[in-house]
Amino acid sequence: MNAAANIPLIEMSNITKSYVMAREKTTVLHKVSLKVDHGDFLAIVGPSGSGKSTLMNIIGCLDLPTEGSYKLEGLEVTGQSDNKLTEMRNKKIGFIFQGYHLLPKLTALENCELPLIYRGLSGKERRLRAMDALERVGLGQRMHHRQSELSGGQQQRVAIARALATNPPMLLADEPTGALDSKTGMEVLGMMEELNRAGQTIVLITHDMEVAKLASRTVIIRDGVLSEQAQERRSSDETYARLQDGSQERIVQQA
Repeated sequence: MNAAANIPLIEMSNITKSYVMAREKTTVLHKVSLKVDHGDFLAIVGPSGSGKSTLMNIIGCLDLPTEGSYKLEGLEVTGQSDNKLTEMRNKKIGFIFQGYHLLPKLTALENCELPLIYRGLSGKERRLRAMDALERVGLGQRMHHRQSELSGGQQQRVAIARALATNPPMLLADEPTGALDSKTGMEVLGMMEELNRAGQTIVLITHDMEVAKLASRTVIIRDGVLSEQAQERRSSDETYARLQDGSQERIVQQA
C-alpha cells in the first residue's frame, strides 16, 4: 500500500480565521478541527454567513488561516509562499464550481487541457489525459464541442473532467449542482458517487441537507463552529425522489 494513503489527506487543528475591518476584529472560524482520509466523501453544510466559504477557501489553499495548523497530505500549508500554494492547488486539488468557469472559445477537450499546461506536460500527454477524463464522465462523443453547444449538465461534467485530468488526491466541489435543475443535478451527483466508489476523495460544499446525504460523512458549520452529524447515506436516486416529493408538497401547500 502507498505510504501516503496512511496519512490523512486533510488534517486541520484549531483553525481560526479573523479579519480586521474598520479597526474591528471579526472572527469567522473558531478553532475548527477536521480530518479527512483518502477515499472519504465529506459534505460540509452551512447557510450563508456560517463560515462555509471561508473554510472552503482554506481547504483549497486559496486562503490561509490566522491561527492553527492545516496539513494537506502531511505537508503544512500555513506559512507557505504564494508560489507553493499555487503548486499545491494544481497538484493536489481538483476544483468544481457552481459556475463551471469554462472558456467559451475553447472545446471541452481544450478546457480540460488547461490545468495540465502548468504541469509542463507535452501536448500529446495533455491531450491523452484530457480525453481520458472526458471519457470517464461520459462525454467522449462531445469533447470537440464548445460551451454553447453543451447543456448545463454537460458543462458541469466538463468541469469535473477538467478537475480529474490533473489526477488530484481531492475533488473540492462548491455547490456543484446550484445552477442545474434537480434531475440534472442528481445525475451529476450520481457521477460523483461513482467516482468516490472508485476511490476518489470528494469534499462537497452545500447548503442542502438532502444533497449532503449522498456523502458518507457530513459536518455542519454554524457561526464558524464545526460539528459532525451522524447520518444514513442515501443514493442519488433516493435523494432525487425526496427532493421531488418535497417540491410536490410545496405545490400542494401553495394551492
